[in-house]
Amino acid sequence: MSERVLVPVLGDQLSHELASLRGRDRSNTVVLMMEVWEEATYVKHHKQKIALIFSAMRHFAGELRAAGWQVDYTALDDPDNAGTFTGEVARAVERHAPDRIVVVEPGEWRVRGAMDAWAGMFPAEVTILPDDRFVTSLAEFREWADGREHLTMEFFYREVRQRTGILMDAAGKPKGGAWNFDKENRRPPARGLSAPPRPLFGPDAITRDCIRLVEERFGDHFGSLESFGWPVTRAQALEAADAFFAERLALFGPYEDAMLHGADQLFHSMLSTSLNLGLLEPRELCRRAERMFDEGTAPINSVEGFVRQIIGWREYVRGFYWYCMPQLAEANALDARLPLPEFFWTGETDMRCVADCVRTTRDDAHAHHIQRLMVLGNFCLLAGVGPREVQDWYLVVYADAYEWVELPNVSAMILYADGGRLATKPYAASGNYINTMSDYCGRCRYDVRQKTGPDACPFNPLYWHFMDRHRARLERNRRIGRIYATWDRMSEDRRRETIDTADAFLKSLTPAQRGWSRPHPEAHEERAATDPQSA
Repeated sequence: MSERVLVPVLGDQLSHELASLRGRDRSNTVVLMMEVWEEATYVKHHKQKIALIFSAMRHFAGELRAAGWQVDYTALDDPDNAGTFTGEVARAVERHAPDRIVVVEPGEWRVRGAMDAWAGMFPAEVTILPDDRFVTSLAEFREWADGREHLTMEFFYREVRQRTGILMDAAGKPKGGAWNFDKENRRPPARGLSAPPRPLFGPDAITRDCIRLVEERFGDHFGSLESFGWPVTRAQALEAADAFFAERLALFGPYEDAMLHGADQLFHSMLSTSLNLGLLEPRELCRRAERMFDEGTAPINSVEGFVRQIIGWREYVRGFYWYCMPQLAEANALDARLPLPEFFWTGETDMRCVADCVRTTRDDAHAHHIQRLMVLGNFCLLAGVGPREVQDWYLVVYADAYEWVELPNVSAMILYADGGRLATKPYAASGNYINTMSDYCGRCRYDVRQKTGPDACPFNPLYWHFMDRHRARLERNRRIGRIYATWDRMSEDRRRETIDTADAFLKSLTPAQRGWSRPHPEAHEERAATDPQSA
């Protein structure tokens, strides 16, 4: 008699080529898919994010059934839903009595901890497979990282290029004659700059059901569902990729750091949600971009910039996350403790740049990487907002946010909370950077040219406030230490006025009152009182 196998598939593993499915006998395999309360509420995720994941899961389950798989699917509103991955696996073991449970490793540390406990809980043998949808395995990253004091992404990226052959010529040299064209990808927004809109996918019946479910069950979560148009199937994701490569890749590179008020996507691909769900594969996107360079339809700076984000940065932060957990989640090298300001939830601030970035985050569950890093993140760094609050905010608000990608970006890249193991310097900037790379400052209530006083752009005094309070640590940094000569050339009165202006602004902030960040551990014990379906 053949072995009976249960294959749990998580909500971000929606690939027909998933290692746990590939080559398996469909006649004796049950695929288990689960919508669970715990995953939707361990932080109170953006409404669009929950609707996207549930809809993509339901569509994928339908595709599996059409392909001949037996799928056991538990919807969130199933009255017997256990509310956790482990609880749903336990129920499925009772129903199907498998000899073996085969699952692909999860993306998040806490889920891996739950999976590791399955072997002692269930009579079936448990096999946890590596997630080979990524170009670099966790073992390969660990081998690369061991013994290095600084885990510099650029060196990792070059080795991945050499190993995969992506954007490499026949002689083993980087195409275009250089590894990195970042200097060509910092063009400020030109007057009248506009980009073709990304395709939006009108909700079908499945997605409409998910939207209704989210409004009914998660109505108090952050965000709006009115503009929902994310791809929820591989076919839609490929259509979105087609539009990017045909209409936006060529100008993606030069303007990838540019910001325009109300222009929420510009030339960005908007493919990260599909990539992180498993609807698209990193290799296929990189090879397609490479073909466009080879055919002369896209310039090397745009193609290399796109490839670097995927097989460089995305792979790097995943490896960094697993290499540095669990310590990374609690890191706070700069002893930042300010509460998150309320305007991160409401957008009600006179800082035009921050208000616009919060608006697109609320409405679309998206902001592009410079908005996340150099506006919202830069403010949190300069103001000294506590890492856990910032981490939870980013995890809540973006549709493409999973802890493996969010935590390194926020803790190490944005907040320098790891003390510089990932980033060689804090990404701190005054209002001048935002003024150069955007049109935000021209109609802002604050004056970016003023350095002190109530009308000064808050980023200006906050920048020097940050540098002054962390001087003992940062003055030794060769990439940033020289700025202290500028600070020292200021008069004592000017320095004091700068610090006083920053202090006055920080004291004016209203701490967030929202309950959208990570709940206390006992919250799950109270679930029956808050989730009517669990009673």
